[in-house]
Amino acid sequence: MSVELPLWRAITGYRILTLVYTLCQVALSYRRYEHPLGAVAYMGALTVWMALTWRRTTSPERCTRQFLIVDLAFAVGGILLTSLVDSHARIMGGAPTLPSIWTAGAVLGFAIKGGWRWAAVASSVVAVANLVERQQLARDTLRNVVLVWVAGVAIGYVVEVARASERTLARALQIEAATRERERLARDIHDSVLQVLAMVQRRGTAIGGEAAELGRMAGEQEAALRTLVAGGLVRPAGAAAVAPYVPGPATGAHDAVGSAVAPARSVPPPAADGSCDVRALLAPFAGAGVTFSEPGAPVELPAAAAAELAAAVSAALDNVRVHAGDGAHAWILVEDEPHAVLVTVRDDGPGIPEGRLADAEREGRLGVALSIRGRLRDLGGTAAWVSVPGQGTEVELTVPKGAAPEGGRRGKSRS
Repeated sequence: MSVELPLWRAITGYRILTLVYTLCQVALSYRRYEHPLGAVAYMGALTVWMALTWRRTTSPERCTRQFLIVDLAFAVGGILLTSLVDSHARIMGGAPTLPSIWTAGAVLGFAIKGGWRWAAVASSVVAVANLVERQQLARDTLRNVVLVWVAGVAIGYVVEVARASERTLARALQIEAATRERERLARDIHDSVLQVLAMVQRRGTAIGGEAAELGRMAGEQEAALRTLVAGGLVRPAGAAAVAPYVPGPATGAHDAVGSAVAPARSVPPPAADGSCDVRALLAPFAGAGVTFSEPGAPVELPAAAAAELAAAVSAALDNVRVHAGDGAHAWILVEDEPHAVLVTVRDDGPGIPEGRLADAEREGRLGVALSIRGRLRDLGGTAAWVSVPGQGTEVELTVPKGAAPEGGRRGKSRS
């Protein structure tokens, strides 16, 4: 809802209430006017005007500049008409004008519609009309003029600030949505294209000959693509969606930890309520190089969230392969807590040096930044790293139950 809409509703209520107040005031002072019929005629015209146009101030689309000018003309006309229908003694004694406080509604309309500059102009017109009606600069007249002018300008300024804040918020939400989509695409690229290029580079270098040249070119393309992704140049709009990576069946230590890309495997069909057993997605990682521990009962998450969690575990195991070596052993532990699913990936490698994660993110290596931390953030969960040099690394992934990718809840990732 626009921040202006409550203001328009408020001014509509103000105009209606002040019209009732003004009608009562004129009715009580009817016998004191020199020409009471003139006062009644003006109030009748004002009432008809309000009855025909009260909906004009309920939204900015209906409240046009032409309407505001005519509305202000009714207020100014009533102020000037007061000197013709009321006695000079009553006017000099401080008697209110015919439109009385209803006049402020016309000024506030200008303030909400056009900001403080429009409000200043409308307030100045009302001030001149009051001075002409009193024919002197009395203290109470000056006070009323200043109050209307300050109130109109202040509300107009607040409206301008609110509009600027609303535009800034809308822009920030657009940037956030584009950034989240860019990160999602970057994760998919990291889990597929970059890993394939890295494997081609290593295999080509090992084989030699023409394959070595192919490996060199693959390495150059990998570096260029990492720079492209890290620089935020992946287009978030119009790109085809890529299914999240899901691990394939492992046949040994090399497949579980040492392979750059595991064969694709379809996600197990979700249950009737759309949930999926996390154990079924993580069990294929088990092998000679990976020990998998699970509860005896199903550990259920929404199917999309379970697939994203499995992809994050896959990225964590790939980090074990790259940084701990093919001889490292990894352990996967799944815990089913009352409000969240906790998956811990631990290895017996050399550990992560202090500051290495931040350096890797700056270098465009997105395994931690996007494939793990980004996925958990989008699920409303957390990713925490505990590493002691020489004693291995432990990655703790926590996903709240009921979470889904791009959901409303967002957790803060810890590193």
